[in-house]
Amino acid sequence: MSRAAFLDRDGVIFQKAPEDQYITRWEDVRFLPRVADGIVLLNRAGFRLIVVSNQRCVAKGLLTKAALDSMHWRMCKSLARYGARIDAVYYCPHEKHPPCGCRKPQPGMLLEAARIHGIDLRQSWMVGDSDSDVEAGKSAGCKTVRLFRPGDPIHSNADLLASSLRDAARFMF
Repeated sequence: MSRAAFLDRDGVIFQKAPEDQYITRWEDVRFLPRVADGIVLLNRAGFRLIVVSNQRCVAKGLLTKAALDSMHWRMCKSLARYGARIDAVYYCPHEKHPPCGCRKPQPGMLLEAARIHGIDLRQSWMVGDSDSDVEAGKSAGCKTVRLFRPGDPIHSNADLLASSLRDAARFMF
């Protein structure tokens, strides 16, 4: 069995959209600084890299699944130019209500990825920028990293706090 680093997308790989807005066009994508460096470090350490992201914008009709899949393909291709490999992308396209098993903080995306890719969740990490990311990781049996931005209140039940994916990657192996 392999180990994985599960990565939230917005706030970990991409700069987040303003509050109550969504990234719905490739032109709006802004990679966070040194993200490719962090992914390369994790690739070299033998982690499978799997993106797990809530994408409520699909349920809201702001983006089709095909357009979202295209955006994720472009994300993977852009990162690959720097030697950073993403192994898979999972997303929850559902609204908050009614609740589903895949929308974080539920662990459904992580459990599905572990089943399909032969991942040992106890040896894996969930990296996110929210309490729901940490909760999903803990519910799946992973260790957790909570990314924070300067000025964020730093209180979390995550196993590790870091200011960037690159900084987190240095402590995950």
